[in-house]
Amino acid sequence: MSPDTAATHHPTNTARLVTMANQIGSFFAHEGAERAPISIAEHLEQFWTRKMRTAIIEHLHAGGEGLAALPRAAILRLDQSTTAPPH
Repeated sequence: MSPDTAATHHPTNTARLVTMANQIGSFFAHEGAERAPISIAEHLEQFWTRKMRTAIIEHLHAGGEGLAALPRAAILRLDQSTTAPPH
């Protein structure tokens, strides 16, 4: 594991990403269960680094402990968009 990878998976970093994702989720919650995950995913795409997005997706794959429902749905969208074959 490279130093960059080790830093990404450090529990404190993951906990911080979960906190940030949940805060973003709270901000967009007024949009409702259908639109909010889209807005959250767009925000993460626009403002988070690839490394941060990869780490939160990996956290979701590991069970997603601490993630609220809306950020969880948004991260699932991100994961699907990064693994979908190109059109």
